[in-house]
Amino acid sequence: MIAELPQAVANYDHALDELNVPELEAALTEDTTWTFTMPGQGVLGPVAGRAAVLDFIRDGHTAQTGRARHHLGNAVVTTTDATTAEIRAYLLQTRNTGESIQMISTGVYTFGLRLYDGGWRIAELTLTLDNAF
Repeated sequence: MIAELPQAVANYDHALDELNVPELEAALTEDTTWTFTMPGQGVLGPVAGRAAVLDFIRDGHTAQTGRARHHLGNAVVTTTDATTAEIRAYLLQTRNTGESIQMISTGVYTFGLRLYDGGWRIAELTLTLDNAF
């Protein structure tokens, strides 16, 4: 069971970077919530519900230039039981414009996962960024 948890987060990450909406829908619970903290800007969210989160993601993709990648590292399962789990991971976000590669941000993700509809899904995502971008 524990091996499935980082895979669920990695599947979400790939779907996010590719704006693969069906895969994103499969990675999130219907009642998912996202909350972000950015230095100097405070707390954004929570963005509540899968539909609202998907709109938030689409808006972010529309506003970005180049190809963004979310690199997760040092992922650890911090709690788990039969139907819920928590993973903490570092974020390094990059952007490739074709002319340059930039480091956009770093931070810490906390993923609250829940066994949902036969698989592990993200029920809660909290991101604390180290810098504003």
